[in-house]
Amino acid sequence: MGPNRRAQERERAAARAAEAGRRPPGFIEPCLPMLARTVPSGPPWVHEIKHDGFRFICRRDGDRVRVFSRRGNDYTDRVPLIAEALAKLRVKSVTLDGEGVVCRPDGVSDFDQLRAAVGRLGSRDAFLYAFALLELNGDDLRPYEWQVRRATLTSLLRKARDGIRLCEHLVITDGNTLFRHARPNGGTSRIAPGARRIGSRSRTLTRRPRRG
Repeated sequence: MGPNRRAQERERAAARAAEAGRRPPGFIEPCLPMLARTVPSGPPWVHEIKHDGFRFICRRDGDRVRVFSRRGNDYTDRVPLIAEALAKLRVKSVTLDGEGVVCRPDGVSDFDQLRAAVGRLGSRDAFLYAFALLELNGDDLRPYEWQVRRATLTSLLRKARDGIRLCEHLVITDGNTLFRHARPNGGTSRIAPGARRIGSRSRTLTRRPRRG
């Protein structure tokens, strides 16, 4: 690595540290997927639809509820349906990772409608597709196996209000077949959420963009 590259790396590290220092209490930096040219397949991978929306970290601590963007900005007042559902969960504290979306009548997420909804304070159109449970009642679940976190999330959301819905995973290991079926149905990508790592980008969490 040359001196210019090392200097750039130091600058980026300093910028990340400065940004982390400005993060609000309770915020957890989401794990971001690596862009992939091929779709992973096989038993180690679990596939989900990547809905077209805003990444949200949803935090409940006692009676206090907050919905953060992936960069830590507070969206709570802009997504009241999500905030209300979070407040009604039967927990002392919880942190959910998911995608805030607005869906068309055919069930496909629409990013333009979402942007319009969050731009209107009080709009009740946006809801959360939750795909990861990061913390529950003070217990950090990030080191746990994906299967354990998934089962706990599924149980937690079984009686949740409409503002928070479980992002279903697909019981199939052939990623290429799944991706071909997703394209005409509005699927944006495949992700494989088996990673334990939270924060930055992880090669164990990948996305494959839809073309055409």
